[in-house]
Amino acid sequence: MKKRLPHLVLSILLFGILSGYDNSKAIPSLYVQHEIKGNNLFIECIVTGISFRESDQTKQKIGKLVVFIDGEKSTEVTSAALIIKGLSQGSHKVKIVVVDLKDEPYGLANEFMVNIPR
Repeated sequence: MKKRLPHLVLSILLFGILSGYDNSKAIPSLYVQHEIKGNNLFIECIVTGISFRESDQTKQKIGKLVVFIDGEKSTEVTSAALIIKGLSQGSHKVKIVVVDLKDEPYGLANEFMVNIPR
């Protein structure tokens, strides 16, 4: 029995690795990083559990990002990185919401403040 135990454990681990991880059941999450250069805002998002490609044939959910600046809808994008150019000087409230292709929210949002210097 002692000789078979390591083989049994190795077999279980190998089976788990080969069966793969089903990302379609992953709990969606959103992480946002931003940087200001002059009056431009560079935004990078990491979204798990949701794809931005309509042609994605996996079982993942399909979505897009909607960006609001100071409460007003600024843009919609189907990529994880974007640049908002020409922000006016001063403080701005930025909100990013992940929605499906019919604009129904997935419940993922991130809000942050930016300050554009003079």
